[in-house]
Amino acid sequence: MRAVEMTAPGAPDVLHIGTRPLPRPGPGEVLLRVIAAGVNGPDLVQRRGHYPPPKGASDLLGLEVSGDVVALGRDSSGWALGDRVCALVNGGGYAEYVAVQADHCLPIPEGLDAVDAAGLPETYFTVWSNVFHGQAVPAGGNFLVHGGAGGIGSTAVQLGAAFGLQVFATVEAEAAAFVTDLGAARAIDFKSEDFVAICREAGGADIVLDIIGGDYVARNIKACRHDGRIVQLAFNQGSRVEIDLMPVMLKRLHYTGSTLRSRPEAFKSVVAAELREKVWPLFAAGRLTCVTHRVLPLAQAAEAHRLMESAAHQGKILLKP
Repeated sequence: MRAVEMTAPGAPDVLHIGTRPLPRPGPGEVLLRVIAAGVNGPDLVQRRGHYPPPKGASDLLGLEVSGDVVALGRDSSGWALGDRVCALVNGGGYAEYVAVQADHCLPIPEGLDAVDAAGLPETYFTVWSNVFHGQAVPAGGNFLVHGGAGGIGSTAVQLGAAFGLQVFATVEAEAAAFVTDLGAARAIDFKSEDFVAICREAGGADIVLDIIGGDYVARNIKACRHDGRIVQLAFNQGSRVEIDLMPVMLKRLHYTGSTLRSRPEAFKSVVAAELREKVWPLFAAGRLTCVTHRVLPLAQAAEAHRLMESAAHQGKILLKP
């Protein structure tokens, strides 16, 4: 099969098309013929050499796909040959075929194109598991989402609005209409407006979802109301910061973060089941939508990474074999 390989860690130009053996589905797995694969921030980090795959996972990039089930591994259940699904994978998505845990697959939501659905799993698993799974989400609470126009951000904006949160999304000015159309109550131009002042005027943020890091770490603490929760998913502006932690104690804040790829397979199965029950029906109801910025051929993976790094996209970037 054709797959995107890396000559070495580095810039997008290290990505090229190569040939790999066809994967075989192991116990509890299914083999998918890939329709499309999503491009995500962790792919860029792995390409630079800083996010190695878990033991036993494919060394190929790609954490989410849509595809057709073409083979069943021993003891796999829930799917039949020919079923069309989208799935969270531990690697290997940038290819024509990928083996995946059967219970990490989800049906294509009603009314969605199968190509677009490739951009759902990574962001929905991530946002749901960090913001909603096992958490008390206050009805009508203030939800500050940084990077609201990107893949994680656009998903968080939609889920927050769908579950009754007042969403504040930081974006560039030209993306303001985009996030308000997705359900944000307030788009904040991070270049000309102070999200701390805006959130505090609204009573403070109950939940903050951050992929920026850097000086946003201290500012997020200031933006929170008492008993608020900050979820750190990435550090695009750096993870080494100097801050005063006293407000964390005085406000009784909860500061947490995670990476999805290293979570146990059983945990991901639980999240998949929750998404299928509580979130997937919202697509058919018109309360959630799939946001695709651009679809590129698999051979243009380097261009897809350059586009991702430019932060000029609104929604997901996909690769199509």
